[in-house]
Amino acid sequence: MSNGTLPVAILAGGLATRLYPITWEQPKALVDVNGEPFVAHQLRVLRRQGIERVVLCVGHLGEQIVRAVGDGGRFGVNVSYSFDGPTLLGTAGAIRKALPQLGEAFFVLYGDSYLECDFRRVQTAFEESGKRALMTVYRNEGRWDTSNVEYCEGRILAYSKEQRTERMHHIDYGLGLFRRTAFANPPDSGCWELEAVYREMIRQGQLAAFEVTHRFYEIGSMAGLEELRRHLAGQE
Repeated sequence: MSNGTLPVAILAGGLATRLYPITWEQPKALVDVNGEPFVAHQLRVLRRQGIERVVLCVGHLGEQIVRAVGDGGRFGVNVSYSFDGPTLLGTAGAIRKALPQLGEAFFVLYGDSYLECDFRRVQTAFEESGKRALMTVYRNEGRWDTSNVEYCEGRILAYSKEQRTERMHHIDYGLGLFRRTAFANPPDSGCWELEAVYREMIRQGQLAAFEVTHRFYEIGSMAGLEELRRHLAGQE
């Protein structure tokens, strides 16, 4: 399906309300992490994983991200942009709008996730599965955030951020892979979220899974931000 590492779409258009007041006047991607904007660390770790092309899906204060990152050259990656526009599209809606830049298959990375897993192994699992989507999962047991995935014997049986059950020991790790056909049927109106796409793929038997053993880091909360700062400073 691919001749190399697939492109990565980064969902960087959210309002980042959990980081207020830091994000009142700057997007989450530009929050300072040890003297540099978060997105700089994110792009570098992607480059180390062999990623060459990134599409930043931006919305709220997105022009600031464009000014800070440019074409991505100083991070060793080729960066382009897809803007939500005046209407909030939701995470899946933002991906659908970016499809012309992404091609037939691509990674999707949450804009607040810093992940050190092996992207090549994840891509290989996706390609070998033949399915339209893959979710990476981590056996979380409620430690780093609330578990939201029921995973058993290599299969994802249920996924929900709202309707959690005691069978959910894993968590959505923050990295997915999709064929563009997974985004072929948007709702008639309103925001379209990635969670709805994942759940539709489960319903169709089209969601593969890859269990990651490296823990994730994220800046979705003040606690997560401080944890990442310590990790990158070599303090844990």
